[in-house]
Amino acid sequence: MQVTTKAIVLSALKYGDNSLIVKAYTLSDGLKSYLLKGVLSSKKGKVKAAYFQPLTQLELVAVHKNKGTLESIREAKTSYHYQTLHTSIAKNAMAQFLAEMLSNSLLEEEPNENLFNYIEASLQWLDTETQIANFHLHFLLSITKYLGFYPDRKNNGFFYFDLVEGSFINKPSLNPILEGKNLNYFKMFLGTNFDAIYTVKMNKTDRQDLLKSLILYFELHLQGFRKPKSLVILNEIFS
Repeated sequence: MQVTTKAIVLSALKYGDNSLIVKAYTLSDGLKSYLLKGVLSSKKGKVKAAYFQPLTQLELVAVHKNKGTLESIREAKTSYHYQTLHTSIAKNAMAQFLAEMLSNSLLEEEPNENLFNYIEASLQWLDTETQIANFHLHFLLSITKYLGFYPDRKNNGFFYFDLVEGSFINKPSLNPILEGKNLNYFKMFLGTNFDAIYTVKMNKTDRQDLLKSLILYFELHLQGFRKPKSLVILNEIFS
């Protein structure tokens, strides 16, 4: 079936000498993988390799057979033109990291319009703002709403957060927990929106500690989740 849909690129892997396998999150069908035959050698045509950088926002004309095989793309064009996301060193590092996190987290081939719209709008916000050091922390915490394990905010005055149960507790458990300064920052991000994330003042160590905890939170709640390899680069950029 031919569909026209918005899509956000998650990854593009070289296949053979001149082809790409692209994973994208689509508005119409959720997660989809495409085989782009000869795209690396073709200078003509309606599908160009330059479109498939991480988190590029596209409009696709694609054929979805929905048989669990690689799909095909007939036409592609940019639906939102980033101004800084791929040219700023810091934003590009964050884009690589978030693309990998999303690739490891979005597993369903079914539409989720609210999730797609959240990712789309968040990335456009990132593209236009300058104070972005905390963006990935807020983004990852917020996206758990759509993935089914958003923290239970009841009892948020308690002194610990159980990462397995996803809730605040009054005494330490045997499960991995957040406590102390890490917990305080966690609570701050739970209670703010993107426009106020710059008000959460963190040093590099605190930011890396909270990110490490959030990645563990994803590991505990998403079967088969893999730690992103691009985390090392992100930590270097924001150190």
